[in-house]
Amino acid sequence: MKKIIIISLLVLTAWAVRGQAPGRESYVTEKNGAGYFPLFVAEKPVFIYTDGRDYAGVKRAANSMMGDIKSVTGNLPKLTDKMNAKHIVLIGTLGKNDKIDQLVSRKKINVAAIEGKWETYFIQIVQKPFPGVESALVIAGSDKRGTIYGCYDLSAQIGVSPWYWWADVPVKHKKNLYILPGRHTDGEPAVKYRGIFINDEAPAFSGWAHEKFGGVNHQVYEKVFELILRLKGNYLWPAMWGNAFNDDDKLNPVLADEYGVVMGTSHHEPMDRAQQEWKRYGKGEWNYEANKQVLQDFWRKGIENMGSKETIVTVGMRGDGDMPMTEGSNISLLETIVKDQRQIIKEVLKKDPAEVPQMWALYKEVQDYYDKGMRVPDDVTLLLCDDNWGNIRKLPSLTEKPRKGGYGIYYHFDYVGGPRNYKWLNTNPISKTWEQMHLAYAYNARQVWIVNVGDLKPMELPISFFLDYAWNPSRWTADNLRWYTEAWVKQQFGAQHVKEISAILTRYTLYNGRKKPELLDQNTYSLTNYQEFEKVVADYNQLRDKAERISAIIAPQYKDAYYELVLHPVRACANLNEMYLEAAKNKYYAEIGNAQAANAAAVKVKTFFDKDKEISNYYNTVLANGKWNHMMDQTHIGYTYWQQPPINKMPDLAESDPSHPKSIALLPVYHSQPTDHGTPPKVFNEHEGYIAIEAQYFNKAIKSDTVSWMVIPDYGNTQSGVTPWPVTASRVRSALNTPHLEYDINLTDTGMVSVYTCVSPTLDFRNKDGLFYAISIDDENPQLVNITTTVDGKEWAMAVSDNIRKLVTKHHITKAGKHLLKYWMVDPAVVVQKLIIDAGGLKSSYLGPPER
Repeated sequence: MKKIIIISLLVLTAWAVRGQAPGRESYVTEKNGAGYFPLFVAEKPVFIYTDGRDYAGVKRAANSMMGDIKSVTGNLPKLTDKMNAKHIVLIGTLGKNDKIDQLVSRKKINVAAIEGKWETYFIQIVQKPFPGVESALVIAGSDKRGTIYGCYDLSAQIGVSPWYWWADVPVKHKKNLYILPGRHTDGEPAVKYRGIFINDEAPAFSGWAHEKFGGVNHQVYEKVFELILRLKGNYLWPAMWGNAFNDDDKLNPVLADEYGVVMGTSHHEPMDRAQQEWKRYGKGEWNYEANKQVLQDFWRKGIENMGSKETIVTVGMRGDGDMPMTEGSNISLLETIVKDQRQIIKEVLKKDPAEVPQMWALYKEVQDYYDKGMRVPDDVTLLLCDDNWGNIRKLPSLTEKPRKGGYGIYYHFDYVGGPRNYKWLNTNPISKTWEQMHLAYAYNARQVWIVNVGDLKPMELPISFFLDYAWNPSRWTADNLRWYTEAWVKQQFGAQHVKEISAILTRYTLYNGRKKPELLDQNTYSLTNYQEFEKVVADYNQLRDKAERISAIIAPQYKDAYYELVLHPVRACANLNEMYLEAAKNKYYAEIGNAQAANAAAVKVKTFFDKDKEISNYYNTVLANGKWNHMMDQTHIGYTYWQQPPINKMPDLAESDPSHPKSIALLPVYHSQPTDHGTPPKVFNEHEGYIAIEAQYFNKAIKSDTVSWMVIPDYGNTQSGVTPWPVTASRVRSALNTPHLEYDINLTDTGMVSVYTCVSPTLDFRNKDGLFYAISIDDENPQLVNITTTVDGKEWAMAVSDNIRKLVTKHHITKAGKHLLKYWMVDPAVVVQKLIIDAGGLKSSYLGPPER
């Protein structure tokens, strides 16, 4: 395999092996050295100094950090208001901490690198800062969240995972803690607002919250706020299924602002008011033309309640319940609505609306309004969206004038809607998230990144990656995504089993991503061709066996975290796939008249269906002493259309009479093969009338002065993806030496062949005439192919359901023997996964035949 971009292995090894957080060098050690700062030595914790003038959120973070030191060492540091200790930690925001300001004025520390920056911090040792003080560890922030992130960065460095509460990640005890000399910082975040949306939260998250906390109230949200800040996020759309953040618990918005979390409301809840608030207090229709004054009064109350609390105000309007506006709605009316909303903001807050952060979500049909000419003031952030299945619909042009409010992205790890809900478990490989969010960043959508995380709980890894990537996109490339997962695993479980666990996480999310569990049934994979169904199940069971072997030997304190983050999803999904395999066998044997085999398969289906319930019950009632009860209440078996079934329903089974067998034919036994493909062949030879090629195994990658090729590992439905690089390249018309991939093939006959090019379901984010590639064999003229579909159309629904588009071209072969298959770049951001040549023997299957 060709390496296109080379990353320093030394740096990557340091991140993966030594760093306490993904991508961060470690600056905490248990051994002393010259100039080191003793954070905790000989059972004596250091003293902590904060200034009473500093933000409440800073004091909360400082207290959390002190609690983290106690968790690691067994001793709680003490707060002090005097400089009378040998060693002291100074925590504060520039201009809000008198001691830090004194050090600045005396030139003991240089704050030029953070002053005036957004959410930036440094951690630095200062020798002899004050009379009688030998050394101080300064945690200084440019603003409120800068200081907060500094505190939580130190917490992560001493070994407290951001997921310590949400995933029961234990803390390893340490006898001594020293801070290395130097200035430790993580720079300024690349994306300004970075957050999550708790959504589609019934029955799981809401059921759990009501049992454990009496509702989705401030006790729940305090845990959410802290998690977001520990992950260096800053933004939240709160749960809204039957919930109203500002109205349900009056402490919710107060504490959000105190913690330092920027609040917002979802794409269809304007002016900081929840949909539920309209159901409670609204009068008349949700229709601006018919009910203008009532709606204005309703929105005015939202801005009054918001006051000075840090918020991004959603503007615009959709139909009630996140439905499209009425057919008579028009651009002029929507522009009037936004104008009137801004006037309310001006009147209530007594300030220029341009000074109040606002966003307009171009969600579904609202993007059509924008494309047809609707505009909002330049200071309003345009929140662009994916198609709810992880494919970004629209991005700004690289040549258009920058907006003051910039552009953002609303992305999905969870969705309720067509072609099928997907809510149960994580189905989001970080390689796919990286590919699409890199695209967004490259096209300057950098103001807001918000992701729908459903119930939050099953999405720990992709949430971490989404927020880490938003902080510093240049840190993570396609070449080091595996190192990200390894570093994340090390943060949760320590140094043992890192490679094994990270490989399990990578493979299970790839398997889940290629067909979401809610879309699986007994017809998904082929039972008779290429032993596909058997292989899928064997691969999953092999993964489950590896996960269970580690579970048996992992230290007891990690058992709960390991079950939540690794073992449960692998075990549950392996069981689900095997249930559907047996359902397929039941159907097959019943049709050919092998009653004994059909009935045996039916018994297994029932066993696996019961096992699914048992697995969920363990998660709900036994795991962590029942801490997460209801988190696995989501139904996921028995879908008949897009909406979830009320209860899990076992697949329909054929019951056969074994006293009248018509056939004793059995399917061939599948012998599991290693998943490592080894060295790819130099020539791909026709086998049984087909050739299958994983796209990454090209013989040559022809590039140009401006375009090369990037391999994205662990991406798509089988192995990887290959895409032109950079994603901002211009369209290329295929010619003799333009960028293309070459594959040496050997065909046994002449005549027509079909080439199936399997590409990711990327959308035409430039909103032009499509996204194209071209394909040719030998020196024929390349055939141009458009990959894009219309969102919500039949082709789109099939593409996102299958996580791939299989596009066919026809080619005439005039001689048997060696030929050259060429895949040509035309547009950037097209990702090819696999190439299949049908020379007359290709059989139907979901993943395509295996590479030979």
